[in-house]
Amino acid sequence: MLPMPAALRVGKRTKRAEWKSDAYHTDMSTTSQKHRDFVAEPMGEKPVSALSGIGEVLGRKLEEQGFDKASVVLGQFLVLKQDDELFTEWLKDACGANTRQASSCYQCLKEWCDTFL
Repeated sequence: MLPMPAALRVGKRTKRAEWKSDAYHTDMSTTSQKHRDFVAEPMGEKPVSALSGIGEVLGRKLEEQGFDKASVVLGQFLVLKQDDELFTEWLKDACGANTRQASSCYQCLKEWCDTFL
């Protein structure tokens, strides 16, 4: 386990520590149950709305564009070379996701790929 950054030890309370390290793994308290459920098993035929950050409304918008399964969105994620900025901008343009939703979906797919690919 990595040591806690000094900025977090001096009494500043934050919901999420955002620092990069190959050894850093997303803490369970910062991910939704939907995220944890998604990355816990192979993708199979999960609907696009099973992705973290994608609810019914965004899922419907993606389905209208042919992204009906989580695996199809994964394909786009891989085409965009798993790049955070490219993927989140694409998702915002494709379905009107906000920054939080797009980042949540990116993190979900990234962690799934790290686990299963």
